[in-house]
Amino acid sequence: MYERLGKALGRAGDWLVGLSIWDSRAFRVLALIVALAFFASVIVTPLTLGHQALFGLITFATAYVLNRVSRARLTVLVLMAISSVATLRYMYWRLTETLGFEHLLDAVFGYGLLMAELYALLTLFLSYFQSAWPLRRKPVLMPEDISSWPSVDIYIPTYNEPLNVVRQTVLTAMAQDWPADRLNIYVLDDGRREEFRAFCEQAGVGYLTRPDNKHAKAGNINAALARTHGEFIAIFDCDHIPTRSFLQICMGWFMKDPKLAMLQTPHVFFSPDPMEQNLGVFHRVPNEGQLFYGLTQDGNDLWNATFFCGSCAVLRREHLMQIGGVATESVTEDALTALKMNRVGLNTAYLALPQAAGLATESLSRHIGQRIRWARGMAQIMRSHNPLLGKGLNLGQRICYISASLHFFYGLPRLVFLTAPLAYLFFDARVFQASALMILAYVLPHILHAQLTNFRVQGKFRHSFWNEVYESVLAWYLMRPTLATLINPNSATFNVTAKGGTTTESYFDWTLARPYIVLLGLNLAGLIVGIWMLAHSGGDRSLMYTVAFNMAWTVHNIVICSASVAVAGEQRQVRSSPRVEAVLPASLGLASGHRIACQTSDFSAEGLGLELNAPAALKVGDAVQVSLFRGDDERVFPAEVRFVQDKRVGLHFLGLSIEQQIELAQVTFGRADIWATIWNASVPDAPLTAVKQIGRIGARGFLVLFREAGKAIGRRAGRAMGRRAQET
Repeated sequence: MYERLGKALGRAGDWLVGLSIWDSRAFRVLALIVALAFFASVIVTPLTLGHQALFGLITFATAYVLNRVSRARLTVLVLMAISSVATLRYMYWRLTETLGFEHLLDAVFGYGLLMAELYALLTLFLSYFQSAWPLRRKPVLMPEDISSWPSVDIYIPTYNEPLNVVRQTVLTAMAQDWPADRLNIYVLDDGRREEFRAFCEQAGVGYLTRPDNKHAKAGNINAALARTHGEFIAIFDCDHIPTRSFLQICMGWFMKDPKLAMLQTPHVFFSPDPMEQNLGVFHRVPNEGQLFYGLTQDGNDLWNATFFCGSCAVLRREHLMQIGGVATESVTEDALTALKMNRVGLNTAYLALPQAAGLATESLSRHIGQRIRWARGMAQIMRSHNPLLGKGLNLGQRICYISASLHFFYGLPRLVFLTAPLAYLFFDARVFQASALMILAYVLPHILHAQLTNFRVQGKFRHSFWNEVYESVLAWYLMRPTLATLINPNSATFNVTAKGGTTTESYFDWTLARPYIVLLGLNLAGLIVGIWMLAHSGGDRSLMYTVAFNMAWTVHNIVICSASVAVAGEQRQVRSSPRVEAVLPASLGLASGHRIACQTSDFSAEGLGLELNAPAALKVGDAVQVSLFRGDDERVFPAEVRFVQDKRVGLHFLGLSIEQQIELAQVTFGRADIWATIWNASVPDAPLTAVKQIGRIGARGFLVLFREAGKAIGRRAGRAMGRRAQET
């Protein structure tokens, strides 16, 4: 039934769009005016409780059916339009019917919540604008005449990362499918380490340093620009490993568009970030950044507003020098660089094909530190380089940049939402001057339509309700630095996000978890107060509905706060060289001369795991030769058996030369198909499944908190007993 209805609606839509009357500009303007008048009348028309509930039911049923029957892009625009009407209707009612505060306390809490809601409304509409019509740019083939291909310098900036992290990036950069006489690779070492110099000499790549670390990464790149001469610059963070095809995939657009200054590709990570690791959702739930690289950047590209993200990108030297090099006025030097390019009329582009992969932050503290830097940088840009007011941008570019700048101000609004019902439960503050049923009748259509529309638009890149977990974990830590930087933009300083570390033991980070524990405790106390209020309501239905409404909101906040507590339980990670799960054809050569066909289960720069078809006569310590394949190309590497269990074998590579390390990179990290598989690894969004997942994680947060509190009490008691024993 849904399929037939969808086809019928599609035919009707095609007929309507195909009418010749739309060729008339006057008719299009008239249709727009009529549509806006209709929408305005729907938004402002007052309704009774019953009629408003019916309005919400009918509009949501319509949106639900449209989502089920049609996969057309036009349907997305219709869903966004319906959602916008429901949201604006709620906000109009909110502003005109719920603010008649009679007490100062009500006004303080009420207007505070209203400000948070207005921020949420603005960011919702900005996200709709950015994601309404992703460009989905495709690669452009390079000219067949290789002699016309330009020269490229690959920059790999590093500061304090270990050599084993940087090594793999260098080796895969050396494996680029690009004319060798037009490719130069440079390690930009702001740590000025002798072991890095020696490695670069051994590998045959450039090694550049400078006498100081002024302007951090941006200064490092600008110093290299003065000492190199390639027509284009490809930049990779030292933990981002490029595929062999990176340059061939990216450079075609520069040949086609002489005004193209920068082309960005996605950041893909082959190791879990702290939230994925600590919550156990790696490759099952899209990570925090996947929405940006999977959808937002593609939407920005439509408006020629792609952001430079500091790595996995190519820049045209001529245009980079035109704006004075990489921007140094912000700690998010990359985004400001793209903004400057757009302001002088240059183009930026996004290619949503994973052509590199890197290491995610290993610990929650590093993850938070990285996000704080991003937040400060975007606050600097909004304060000192305001995209809305500066010259040179079109309307679409202004909206995309201001959306990015505003995004990181969610800290305070998120904390308001996590504590808002407590104003009533603790202080009897009436933040809504309306009945609980009327509030539900207006707010539920807004929430449900936003969830349905985002499910349709973002489902592949952000699962339902997970945004609340991500934002809640970071809210407390982003609130203060973003507001401080907005007041004093020069207060922000650049901090390097360390990569390649290990966590030898699981532990609970009490310091970082403290804000979540306080919020959790407050909401639990609020829930207890609500239960007491219900028990003593005396049958007052209005009071019971109001208390129940605030208790339901509090239960939601308890789940989110408890899930945030669970994130602080750092999990053990002992490998300094994380392994990539990948099934690749392989062959195992034994000392006896026998060969065993098999396949990999995972690989790293130091070893790999194999899955055999049948158990083999192998033992730990055996020397073997393992073959890996890329098409018909076979590469053989010496290795030692480190692990044997039934059909599973773990190998460690032995004494690989630089040439063998490059060959290994070509058949493992340099394969684009592996990163494309990771890019699409997350399971599809299912709202009910997401609710269950977050609910389980919330319960796990309580268990983690009780367990770690018991351990802490036990340690404290042990120390007290030890002191008493010493005294006696």
